[in-house]
Amino acid sequence: MVIGMEGSENVIATEKYGSQAAWRYRVRDGEIRRERASVNGATPGNAIARTLKSVFLPQGYPESVSEDYLRYQIWDTMQAFSSSLSGTLATQASLRGVGVGSQEATVAAATVTWLLKDGTGMLGRIMFAWLKGSKLDSEAKKWRLFADVLNDMAMFVEIAAPYFPPVFTLILCIAGVFKSIVGVAGGATRAALTVHQARRNNMADISAKDGSQETLVNLAGLLVSLVLIPLVTDNPTLTFILFFLFTILHLFTNYKAVRSVVMETLNEARLSIVLHRYLLDGRILSPADANQKEPVFLEFKRKVPIKLGVRLGEELQLVLRNTTKAYLIGIQNGRVCVCLGTDASVHEEIMAACQALCLNTVLHLSPQSGALAQLSKTKDPWELVSESQKLIDQMFQPFITGLERAGWQTDRTLLDWNEWRVDWRKKIS
Repeated sequence: MVIGMEGSENVIATEKYGSQAAWRYRVRDGEIRRERASVNGATPGNAIARTLKSVFLPQGYPESVSEDYLRYQIWDTMQAFSSSLSGTLATQASLRGVGVGSQEATVAAATVTWLLKDGTGMLGRIMFAWLKGSKLDSEAKKWRLFADVLNDMAMFVEIAAPYFPPVFTLILCIAGVFKSIVGVAGGATRAALTVHQARRNNMADISAKDGSQETLVNLAGLLVSLVLIPLVTDNPTLTFILFFLFTILHLFTNYKAVRSVVMETLNEARLSIVLHRYLLDGRILSPADANQKEPVFLEFKRKVPIKLGVRLGEELQLVLRNTTKAYLIGIQNGRVCVCLGTDASVHEEIMAACQALCLNTVLHLSPQSGALAQLSKTKDPWELVSESQKLIDQMFQPFITGLERAGWQTDRTLLDWNEWRVDWRKKIS
């Protein structure tokens, strides 16, 4: 409640519920009366809208969520609807494949097939979480899109499986593994996006309302599926045509959903985009601009050009006595390796990543303009590291200040650091 004088001398107080409605307290005839500040909020239509808002949107919306929340949820709802319809086609094909409706099929055979499918899926879930779990935070957008592409592949495999009876069980197990990976990647990246969307530490509320939205979408998909099933039964051509159309819609809406997310935390891709623009013309890109340039498709590289948080190798040992920084950086077989000290702050982590990105650009892209063009003329690896350190020392403080002014979070990052840390005696500067 805010005490004050607003609009008239007999208004003694005003109050509001988030941004939804406001009331005034007036003194009339010696009594305090409560009245709505805006008559527009009293219409039946607005009352229904407020009810739906409270059911399906987080409390305090829109102030309690990020600015990109509504855009993302609209596209995410559309992709969930198309995925629900595709899932219906895949489920029907799987059931037909295990013998539902066939007099020759046995309950035992169908049960064994389904148990094998679930079992391989469980193993796939454990393996994927072990191998890629630590990557899902730093590259949430990429893995989110990857999960949905893999989900479409899994459903296509399930629809095609009944047409290959000798290997039906094997194909269904492969689809089960795909879907288990989708479950891990999709669930983990959705949690990462929920952390981004929460502006009042209301992650549980956002997650719960997202579940309500998804349930409503699945209910709508169920109703449409009741119409689709009679049409596609014993009609494989129509099944594949509809699946193809739903898949196109699913992939398009997923791409738009991922593109609509504007994350203010720095991962390697966003830091690289912002840093290279700054070195080129001195301008700091806003989170919205940098996120639009961020790649959202996974690249399966056999050799990672930058390794953050490595153990102390022979090359890095050479600079132990000649550094004042909280990190060591070196070049090993064309790869930039960064060894982080135990006392490194978040700003020093960003500084180390910036130098590594500069070195990687010089080694593999040979820039022709900007601050890195002069650096690219240096051929000796250790001299290159030394010169890049001078460049970072000169530009980092104004760069980090510019990041904060542009709206970037610099108190935490999503840089993909490994767990190796080294404690050494630093040179006194």
